[in-house]
Amino acid sequence: MQAIWLVLAVLAIFTVAYLGYSRYLAQFVGLDEGRETPAHKYEDGQEYVPAKKPVLLGHHFSSIAGGAPIVGPITAGVWWGWVPALLWIAIGNPILGSVHDFVSLSSSIRHEGKSIGYVIGEYVGDRGKNMLLWFAFLTIILVVAVFALVVAIVFNAYPSAATASIIYILLALLFGIYLYQLNLPFLPGTVVFVAAVFGGVWVGIQNPLVLSTAETAPSVLPTILGSGNISLWVPVIIVYAFIASVLPVWTLLQPRDYLSSFLLYTGVGGTLLAVIVGTFVAADPTKLEIGVHAWNGFMAGSYAKPLFPILFVTIACGTISGFHSLVSSGTTAKQLNRETDARLIGYGGMLGEGLLATTALITLGVAGITVEGGGVGQALPNFAEGGGIILSTVGIPTEYGGPFMALVMVSFLLTSTDTALRLGRYMFEEIVGTPETAVQEFASDKYVNSAFQGVVAFLLVSSGTWGDLWPLFGSANQMLAALALLTATVWLANWDRSKQLISTGVPMVLMLITTIAALLYLGLYQFLYQKLILGIGMEGAGTAAYISTGVQILVALILLYLGLSLAWIGYKNISKARSR
Repeated sequence: MQAIWLVLAVLAIFTVAYLGYSRYLAQFVGLDEGRETPAHKYEDGQEYVPAKKPVLLGHHFSSIAGGAPIVGPITAGVWWGWVPALLWIAIGNPILGSVHDFVSLSSSIRHEGKSIGYVIGEYVGDRGKNMLLWFAFLTIILVVAVFALVVAIVFNAYPSAATASIIYILLALLFGIYLYQLNLPFLPGTVVFVAAVFGGVWVGIQNPLVLSTAETAPSVLPTILGSGNISLWVPVIIVYAFIASVLPVWTLLQPRDYLSSFLLYTGVGGTLLAVIVGTFVAADPTKLEIGVHAWNGFMAGSYAKPLFPILFVTIACGTISGFHSLVSSGTTAKQLNRETDARLIGYGGMLGEGLLATTALITLGVAGITVEGGGVGQALPNFAEGGGIILSTVGIPTEYGGPFMALVMVSFLLTSTDTALRLGRYMFEEIVGTPETAVQEFASDKYVNSAFQGVVAFLLVSSGTWGDLWPLFGSANQMLAALALLTATVWLANWDRSKQLISTGVPMVLMLITTIAALLYLGLYQFLYQKLILGIGMEGAGTAAYISTGVQILVALILLYLGLSLAWIGYKNISKARSR
């Protein structure tokens, strides 16, 4: 099958959804262009900073579009086939994920730009608020751990992307000074700095950066995935995320995300356009044929995982992601210039992530990776390989297209990693409250707070394995999405009793059922029964592997308890509000 039909089908569905459903949702929550947003009301030059719509869209899209919408669809496509993966992206994104992002952003701007934890606490009390914040905080640490590992894997496979990434970070720092300190013209600066970012791709290809060629790490560090290079890159990336997370948003976050958004738009849009144009002009259009199976059966993947519920938490961010609610209510709501900007940034931004997931699935199909041919272990480098093949159909050499697509992926990942660390700081500060005790002083110190998260994330990467971390992250992330939809539903129920709750309530129930089933399957069946009791996959494993598995079981059960407890508290509040 030609990839063009997948692209056209998804584009058509998403266009109809944005023009129709997002317009209805904007009217539903009463977006008002004239109402003062938190960014203006509390402008402080640090966290609350009004941003131009294209700048904020760049930041928001870069922050939400991490590695998950790339790795997830590829993993699902390898295990179950491309048809179930594509259906979940094309149908689930506009009616679940985009709604989730939009209502998370809308509820936050109506509550002073505060987090979803604060929002739900307004209606169900401090117990519910703290439970949600703890859930979000644990999810954040999993995000930092997983994304730091993914960046290290990509840098190991494509060292040119490491050099190019360093260049565009330095350019972003200069652009922040240019824009906010020197107050120089926006458009000319955009042209110059964006051109320099693309020039950095060429410099990276000429000067690839490798930290180590050894198979093992230095004795002070654990060896991760059998590579000294990956083992060294992980702490470097976490240190970078720490530095970026404590700087004022104008210094690096806003300018970097805006500049990198051009890479992201070019990578996603360029690849999709290349599929369409290349179908008609390529010398060899067979390069754009889907070369993987459409359907591999209900039970697939490592440990023969069932399509339900594991496919849905595997694809994760390409369809719906709880992490997005933290971005929407953490940094984006504090920078929204007008309420009406929420429609494009919230709903439209998530549709953009769905296009990224579709792109990832197509690169898998074009590269032709199968379970027998290497499986999920090759997912990350083959996103770049498949993207390079697609771009070659419109005349871009694969030796340039591949590294460029690797940089595109890293741009998503780095942004999400340091944004997650910043959001984790907000979460922990809200949990402990006003500085009075030693713990509160600890939480209020942004340097100590962020460093603590980074250390825990590094320990998770060091002690766990990719195959265990990813599904656990996906389940936590999707449960968080269900809780964010619960928060929006509670807000709507208390704000106006005449409001229908179907738009947020039905997606909430679907995600609760899916993630409860996934956490039970992973925590009790796969981790406890299969691995610890039967010993499947634990042959020759040391003590650290057993401890790591035990920790993963504990985390899964804690997340399950927090999620179920919050769902019950929220249900009681909604019932009470509707009966008044």
